[in-house]
Amino acid sequence: MTKPRFDKSRLPSRHVTEGPARAPHRSYFYAMGITEDEIHQPFVGVATCWNEAAPCNIALNRQAQVVKHGVKKGGGTPREFTTITVTDGIAMGHEGMRSSLASRDAIADTVELTMRGHCYDALVGLAGCDKSLPGMMMAMVRLNVPSVFIYGGSILPGRYQGRDITVQDMFEAVGQHQAGNLGDAELAIMERVACPSSGACGAQYTANTMACVSEAIGLALLNSSGAPAPYESRDQFCEASGVAVMTLIEKNIRARDIVTRKALENAARVVACTGGSTNAALHLPAIANEAGIDFDLFDVADIMRDTPYFVNLRPGGQYVAKDLYEVGGVPVVMKELAKAGLLHLDCMTASGRTLGEELDAIRGEPDGKVIHPVTAPLSRTGGVVGLKGNLAPDGAIVKVAGMTEAEQVFTGPARVFECEEDAFEAVKRRDYHPGDVIVIRNEGPAGGPGMREMLATTAALSGQGAGKKVALITDGRFSGATRGFCVGHVGPEAAHGGPIALIRNGDVITINALTGELSVALTDAELAARRAAWAGPRPTQYTSGAVWKFAKMCGGARWGAVTHPGAKAESHVYMDQ
Repeated sequence: MTKPRFDKSRLPSRHVTEGPARAPHRSYFYAMGITEDEIHQPFVGVATCWNEAAPCNIALNRQAQVVKHGVKKGGGTPREFTTITVTDGIAMGHEGMRSSLASRDAIADTVELTMRGHCYDALVGLAGCDKSLPGMMMAMVRLNVPSVFIYGGSILPGRYQGRDITVQDMFEAVGQHQAGNLGDAELAIMERVACPSSGACGAQYTANTMACVSEAIGLALLNSSGAPAPYESRDQFCEASGVAVMTLIEKNIRARDIVTRKALENAARVVACTGGSTNAALHLPAIANEAGIDFDLFDVADIMRDTPYFVNLRPGGQYVAKDLYEVGGVPVVMKELAKAGLLHLDCMTASGRTLGEELDAIRGEPDGKVIHPVTAPLSRTGGVVGLKGNLAPDGAIVKVAGMTEAEQVFTGPARVFECEEDAFEAVKRRDYHPGDVIVIRNEGPAGGPGMREMLATTAALSGQGAGKKVALITDGRFSGATRGFCVGHVGPEAAHGGPIALIRNGDVITINALTGELSVALTDAELAARRAAWAGPRPTQYTSGAVWKFAKMCGGARWGAVTHPGAKAESHVYMDQ
């Protein structure tokens, strides 16, 4: 008699499928057409963030069906379920953005609860929009089950007047329209062609940044994030991911065997060299928290400081995600990092092989346009820089991809706003001066609440031609599509009494991305006097519900704005129950 491939007595699903006491449970499975053999196979959760809110997630439902074929091919029983997504492009610029960051943790929570409640043995997670990617990866690491992540794919670029355009161009077109440089008819044409397919925003914004992270950190199969969402060639990766998760079960390779300190460092390298979103500095510490690893904003910034920026992607560069895929994708990028000795090649991946073993099979080389050789980078340091100083003791972060060194130093008087709406209205009126440092406070994780992205304001500045004439700092955050000298994640946030709460109009602020400084020209004594006179955090109208709950539970941005103690406090291991 052939020995069964999987020892069900050691898997969580035994609690709902094995022995006479589980006859009631098995009756439910028979009701859904599951066969006796399938009941006694490992149960694999296939989780998607599918919804009809935006193109980012609309293709996930179809892709999940292919994943299920792969799970069955590998000897498992797939069980599909969905969770929420808040799509940032829709939530941007209004109250909906308060739901965005909270949705990351809600995704992780709901996937965890579904997996625990039904005793699934492994997880294949599909996600398409910004917060759904880290949310799904956080759930994998939190549960520490055999896990494979799949990105739903990027959108195709639109074409307008002979050039590629993305949703970033639409946000900036709003600024041009407000400035009187773009008419109603032209705006109407652009909005109809900017987003021509399913898929997530098409350049190196947050979704594509975290998709690159999924490969670099090892949770996704190599090259699986590259093909745009409409390409049915994605099916081969979906099926392979379903098969791969069964191999991970067989070998007992769990998410925390993959997501190690070294893997997090690899992920930060890829963010840096691609000029990725500053949001990665929020999400990588949050994923680390799920693994019980100390890895905060400063750790991310240290890695980015000595990583060359050599992948020419928008918004700092010229190309979109589809272009990166066509020249070899993330594997070629990582191969270049490896040449420079900047990757840990001994990290385990979702294939069951090490990163080094996977990269040995890659034959692609830099094309010199999208991917430059690591020896001839676009700039000598990463596209994202960490800052610290008396205005940000817990750090801040700025994206400098595409900026010259001269553009990375700015000193000017503060123009203070108590919320994003006030700043946006002032920008619409052009109520600012060249040389100003626009300060938007009370927008942190707790104070916002929700740590909203400021894309509407920054895009309006760019659209008005002021992107290089002013700087902006906030305890909130920015879209991956933001460009200009915009500093986010300033911590501690205003609601927690950070120095940003004490700034007044006219205070002279210095931002120096070359030296990593964010400071205000005030002495310690002056800051202490202002703190003593501070009236406390701005009152909020969010006094119940999910947003209130997030604001009460979340920690500082430096540590990922996480809502629970993470694996360090863990005493119950789900897989070993």
